Amino acid sequence: MGLDEDSLEYHRTDPPGKIEISTTKSTNTQRDLSLAYSPGVAAPCLEIDEADDEAYTYTAKGNLVGVVSNGSAVLGLGDIGAQASKPVMEGKGVLFKRFADIDVFDIELDEADPHKLVEAVKMMEPTFGGVNLEDIKAPECFTVEERLREEIDIPVFHDDQHGTAIISGAALLNAADIAEKDLEDLEIVFSGAGASAIATARFYVSLGCEKENITMCDSSGIITAERAQRGDVNEYKQQFARDVPEGDLADAMEGADVFVGLSIGGIVSQEMVQSMNANPIVFAMANPDPEIGYEEAKAARDDDVIMATGRSDYPNQVNNVLGFPFIFRGALDVRATEINEEMKVACAQALADLARQDVPDAVVKAYGDDPIQYGPDYIIPKPVDPRVLFRVAPSIAEAAMDSGAARTEIDLEAYEEELEARLGKSREMMRVVLNKAKSEPKTVALAEGENEKMIRAAYQIQEQGIALPVLIGDESEIRQTAANLGLDFDPQVADPAVGDYEGYADRLHELRARKGVTRTEAGDMIERDSNYFGSVMVEQGDADAMLTGLSHHYPSALRPPLQVIGTADDVDYAAGVYMLAFKNRVIFVADATVNQAPDEEVLAEVTKQTGKLARRFNIEPRAALLSYSNFGSVNNEGTRKPRNAARMLQDDPEIDFPVDGEMQADTAVVEDILEGTYGFSELEQPANVLVFPNLESGNIGYKLLQRLGGADAIGPMLVGMDKPVHVLQRGDEVKDIVNLAGVAVVDAQQE
Repeated sequence: MGLDEDSLEYHRTDPPGKIEISTTKSTNTQRDLSLAYSPGVAAPCLEIDEADDEAYTYTAKGNLVGVVSNGSAVLGLGDIGAQASKPVMEGKGVLFKRFADIDVFDIELDEADPHKLVEAVKMMEPTFGGVNLEDIKAPECFTVEERLREEIDIPVFHDDQHGTAIISGAALLNAADIAEKDLEDLEIVFSGAGASAIATARFYVSLGCEKENITMCDSSGIITAERAQRGDVNEYKQQFARDVPEGDLADAMEGADVFVGLSIGGIVSQEMVQSMNANPIVFAMANPDPEIGYEEAKAARDDDVIMATGRSDYPNQVNNVLGFPFIFRGALDVRATEINEEMKVACAQALADLARQDVPDAVVKAYGDDPIQYGPDYIIPKPVDPRVLFRVAPSIAEAAMDSGAARTEIDLEAYEEELEARLGKSREMMRVVLNKAKSEPKTVALAEGENEKMIRAAYQIQEQGIALPVLIGDESEIRQTAANLGLDFDPQVADPAVGDYEGYADRLHELRARKGVTRTEAGDMIERDSNYFGSVMVEQGDADAMLTGLSHHYPSALRPPLQVIGTADDVDYAAGVYMLAFKNRVIFVADATVNQAPDEEVLAEVTKQTGKLARRFNIEPRAALLSYSNFGSVNNEGTRKPRNAARMLQDDPEIDFPVDGEMQADTAVVEDILEGTYGFSELEQPANVLVFPNLESGNIGYKLLQRLGGADAIGPMLVGMDKPVHVLQRGDEVKDIVNLAGVAVVDAQQE
């Protein structure tokens, strides 16, 4: 099937459409219902009656946006009317929810009169925290937005005007930087003079461009002062009428620095691009067909054409989803009365700054694994980059507070943590650990230091103040790779082939001489194997922790630290633990990587160490030792091991958290089963530490929970070692390395 047929099937599959209403509070009991509705609902109603602002406390108003349209200017479809525009407005709601966790009611109004539209929206003001106007034709859209901004006390934003302006504005900031041109010197030509073009031209002036340097063309040619005097253009176009000779788009583009296309496809030729100034900036944003194709524009010049379009299949997509969800997120969270020019500029600057940062692996993978690095082909962030929320929303909130548009002040540092939590429990949990790490950074040795991911991770670890990273490997290669990646940092490197590390070889020989390792072999191992080098480095106290495993199988990466560092004095067994973060709970799963067939002593040790790990994440452990039996319902060697381990732990005075077992997995995690059928259990609440009876079941269990349960997995985290060591999985991403570095630092802080 083609795209159209696929889309029809997508939309009509039961339930039809793309959105639904869901509850955020429990509605399982009669009491729940009496709280949600009559008679209990009267209490919040009375509170709001006393003070209107209490609506933000007792209702969803503060996270609810109205997407309002009359369907008079739907992108690519024109005036199709209110009813036919509904799929577009539902889609807008999907984007609000997906990217910024904002709820939406889509409102399609069958009304062409702009003044009646205004009155209709005004009557809905008590419902919403903000209003997103969508697909209303020009010039009526200007009237609607201007009046609503004046007459209601919540943010109003016409995305067709300002979205493109802000995102292309961010692109312009970076394009000018790369082309080494000053904004105030840019000669800018617009093709198109509708709502989006006029708003974009206005916004470029807010960024620092000169209005006198902007030439705007409509279907009749250059908008000149003479045409304005004749009354050939409306009042909104007149503000960009220029005292120049009349002409067409080709005349306007000659000698220009920037072309901004917001018109129709195929109207710009290669000759027109060739007539522009050196290193031209071409934003051909007509959809679905740009004013000039990407390849054609690039091929038109020998110098560096910086090209952007509205298409996702070429670099530098100007996509409004980079703006409106995050703009409203920040505005809602400070209860802003408007979205003003200062907030729009803050958004563009935040996006431009983000494009200059190292790009997460997940974003690179989403776009085909090709390198993504600041330059002509990457001047604005990708829409799927999760960091956009953390950069743009706080910038909007700060600008609102600074400009007086905010009703409430917020702590911006704490606000970023709240935003992290909106994207998932794993981010919230990792923020706890990373904040602890930043409070007292430690030195972390990164074996496999020549690996590009390790170098990028070292940059992020150092930049964020999580740890003091030391890359182990060839120093010249590491520095060259860092330079090639455009990373602005001076990495600390330990090069085994250059430095004086004879003492490391002596120590390794001392530790392994009775295991058949000669002094010569120890020297070779130190020089050639960064895992042995890093292990001795930590064992000798020259680093506080170590990470390895990116390019080795787990057992081979684990072997050197076990041989050199070993387990803690009071621990006989190390174990691998995953933290699985679901929407509303966190579970630690052990052992998933180390002990194949543990006996009861090993199970008890693994449980003890995993409980300690949970507390590093500020989670009070409740441990369940799992089996296919519940508390003796089956009695054989396999079920007795977790049962005996549970008893050992219950009798251990050092264990100050609840432990029970053996029990089935659903007994451990379902409150009704635990409290109802097995009310005698030591666990009064569902377990958050699950200890599996062997490596096979542990590995299978965590992967099923992760894949089918939709959990985010952090780990594996190695527990029980004498000094902090963590072994990555082959293929882990940079963010995984950064996260485990944070865990390693917190481990070291507690040494």
